[in-house]
Amino acid sequence: MEEVTETEPATTSLLLERRVHQRQPTASVIKSKLKQGVTCSVPRVRSTLTGFFPVLRWLPKYKLQEYIWGDLMSGMIVGIILVPQAIAYCLLAGVEPLYGLYTSFYANIIYFLMGTSKHVSVGIFSLMSLMVGQVVDRELFLAGFDLSEDPIASGPDKFNASVDTNITVGQLHSVDLMGLQCDKECYAISIAAALTLLAGVYQVIMAVFRLGFVSVYLSTPMLDGFATGASVTILTVQVKYLLGLKIPRHHGYSTVVVTWFNIFASIHKTNLCDFITSVICILILVAGKEIQERYKDRLKIPLPTELVVVAGATLASHFGELNTRYGSSVSGHIPTGFIPPRVPSFSLMPQVALDAIPLAVISFAFTVSLSEMFAKKNGYTVRPNQEMLAIGFCNIVPSFFHCFTTSAALAKTMVKDSTGCQTQVSSLISALVVLLVLLFFAPFFYALQKCVLACIIIISLRGALRKFKDVPAKWRNSRSDTIVWLVTMLATALISVELGLLVGISFSMICIIFKTQKPKVSLLGRATDTDLYEDVDEYKNLVPPPRVHVLRFQAPLYYANKDTFLKSIYKVVKVEPFLEITKRNKAQKKAKERYLKQAKGDKNNGQLTPELIQRELEFHTIVLDCSAIPFIDSTGVATFKGLFKEYKEIGVNILLASCNTSIIDTLKKGQFFGKNDKDMSSLLFHTVHAAVIHANSTYAAAQSRSEDSVV
Repeated sequence: MEEVTETEPATTSLLLERRVHQRQPTASVIKSKLKQGVTCSVPRVRSTLTGFFPVLRWLPKYKLQEYIWGDLMSGMIVGIILVPQAIAYCLLAGVEPLYGLYTSFYANIIYFLMGTSKHVSVGIFSLMSLMVGQVVDRELFLAGFDLSEDPIASGPDKFNASVDTNITVGQLHSVDLMGLQCDKECYAISIAAALTLLAGVYQVIMAVFRLGFVSVYLSTPMLDGFATGASVTILTVQVKYLLGLKIPRHHGYSTVVVTWFNIFASIHKTNLCDFITSVICILILVAGKEIQERYKDRLKIPLPTELVVVAGATLASHFGELNTRYGSSVSGHIPTGFIPPRVPSFSLMPQVALDAIPLAVISFAFTVSLSEMFAKKNGYTVRPNQEMLAIGFCNIVPSFFHCFTTSAALAKTMVKDSTGCQTQVSSLISALVVLLVLLFFAPFFYALQKCVLACIIIISLRGALRKFKDVPAKWRNSRSDTIVWLVTMLATALISVELGLLVGISFSMICIIFKTQKPKVSLLGRATDTDLYEDVDEYKNLVPPPRVHVLRFQAPLYYANKDTFLKSIYKVVKVEPFLEITKRNKAQKKAKERYLKQAKGDKNNGQLTPELIQRELEFHTIVLDCSAIPFIDSTGVATFKGLFKEYKEIGVNILLASCNTSIIDTLKKGQFFGKNDKDMSSLLFHTVHAAVIHANSTYAAAQSRSEDSVV
């Protein structure tokens, strides 16, 4: 490649010289990595252990006096918030409240051992609970269970009874699972555990093979739209509890539409007690949230509004006998203690293998993004791959203890951050709070109405549902992002959560492809007395170089946009080679006919010659500024070759400028510069200005030779 200035001749010495990169043989690379992988030493073992369990690295350095009060405060507050939410979100997951407490307990302990974020709170997340609940309800329906019936019993006694004794089908519907009879509640948690185990295994596999790049395809507008659409679904599913309606949960597509239809069809059966309780609880919860937001600078700790509502509602329900007197649906018995661990049912895994994929992707995407967000905010770093491992084991290990899928939760993470959290010791404190409930206080929630739990879930969706207010601002900032948000939200809410995720990812990628298919091709002009060339439509006082068109293509050049590239070039320069050649051939044909007529009427026709038609164009060279082209494929190389050949036939040269090294290498492999790259120095330039000067000097030299030949 050559670069020249206005005072230098067209040919100068090479200014830049490429480095020669030698690739090591594949065999030696594999041998080296294998040797490194199997090498065992004390430092390597220590490094592996501290890498897999980051707690071994930071816990010995824990500054007790400096960190303990912040961790203790944030851990207790999150634990207090976690208990009512853990019970409430079991309504979404379709399992008993006890299992929500188990899930919160085990997830916090495992993340304490394996997580690299200091602030992330891992546990039950409404979106994960909804996705688990949809799978659970579908499998219960396929197994023949009645989705509208209320549970007769719950907890360890129920679970052990269903596992250890044979229940006849005549008394209670049951299915055979791993050689034992399993009733509805046992089957529900078995499905959730199998689903959770598979999701965790997928996440660990993604971490081992470093497939975290998958989260790149989950754009922020898509995730926001997905969360908002799922929130609409969650809100819809909980309305029946607010009204005390006994309608089955719809499984399949169009959950929102079908559920609202069933609600309005059964609205006359509304339980007045549940409705009044729901109104009171929502008013108290909303008031607490508004006070919290308005006076958050003065309040050192968040108001435990959910706990106050749960305690007050439980007492009112117990002493008012709302269940027996008014038929209000209650949580039921939540026993103390732990159920013995049990291997998830392998026979159920083929049925939920595909359902675990979106669960795994969404779970790790939210966890990794929250970890990185709060790490950046507080000035430390996290290891995304270790975060994937951590959340994977937060699903694998608890699945053996009757738990369901977990993820990092934004609301609780923000609470931890705002209440002085310093390390993951706060997660251990939260787990201890849940443990106290499991060991001592769980039975006190027997009389807690389900409508109260539904109120807690709905109020927790305020942040996601507020996204609707931001739509006009989103539209003004970026129409494409807003369309992605709307499409994902509508697909998630109106079709299903899983298909909404798939539609959102696909539509986001289609939008990106569409942008690259119709990029802008700019005509560039030169700023006065500088070497700077920019878009003449965007900047003032730019002068295009005489008889040279400088064009910039602002996208990768590949198979999907090659036609757009060619049409854009033809449109800007206003000359299409094929049409130009056709015009010249027609003119040549007319000139030849005119010559023949003249020859017949002239005796000295031997002195006549046909006119040679060469229409003078307004330009002699096209310079392509490739600085905005990140890559080209083989189709792009073929497009360059065809363009070069077409314009050469009408006397127009094409030069390339500002190509990155990957494009240069691709052009070399495609032999764009001829055999052994012999034409590289005359076709490729480091800067646009050097290409323009070369074009003008070459044209001037050709004109001079033409005049000399005429003379």
